[in-house]
Amino acid sequence: MTEAVNSTPGTSARFQDTHWSLVLHARDGGSPRAAAALESLCRAYWYPLYAYVRRCGESPEDAHDLTQAFFARFLQRDSLRAVTPERGRFRWFLLASLKHFLANEWERARAQKRGGGQSAVSLDALEPEDRYAFEPVDSLSADKAYDRFWAMSLLEQARAKLREEFRAAGRGERFEKLEQFLPGQAGADSYAELAVRFGLSEGAIKSDVSRLRRRYGELLRAEVAHTLGTHTDLEDELHHLLDALA
Repeated sequence: MTEAVNSTPGTSARFQDTHWSLVLHARDGGSPRAAAALESLCRAYWYPLYAYVRRCGESPEDAHDLTQAFFARFLQRDSLRAVTPERGRFRWFLLASLKHFLANEWERARAQKRGGGQSAVSLDALEPEDRYAFEPVDSLSADKAYDRFWAMSLLEQARAKLREEFRAAGRGERFEKLEQFLPGQAGADSYAELAVRFGLSEGAIKSDVSRLRRRYGELLRAEVAHTLGTHTDLEDELHHLLDALA
């Protein structure tokens, strides 16, 4: 990464294409972007919500159906009509919406088919239970588990964007080797070994890793900012999410 990959900080990201802006598009059922916006929300947040439902005691099959039905009705019932970014953390809003939905569902007969034949966002390819089965056994409450998996989803989104930046710059292989030095990863190679592999000095590799970590931090901050209202403190949310991962 001798030539810099795009490293412009996402300081204004929250005022551009934020997760709240996706909600604003999705709440207009007649918008051509509504279906795509809802699909994007599902892809970004299906797992924290699925994990929450599982922690509430639902079976894998029921948790899958409930999560799918929740997103299908999220747009359908005009629940987004009065939503504005000033309401704060999207994390809170989405979980509160899910809890309200579950309270209603749990009052229904368990045999009733969820979704009622209405259009649903497909989650079939996501295989959530395969992932859930590998989660450590712990005593976290459903709410705390939701926060942990929400934080992990944001880390994954930031990492995916960083990977795409490297690939777009023709440095996909470099990223695959340097990724091990990002937080939470277990490095298998030394700086010296990577220097030999790429024909660079060890100092150059160290500089690459430093830039990689800095850019990852910028992208993560942008991802978190995307989920906040216009008057919500970014640093406070970052600290909360880091605590959730501890």
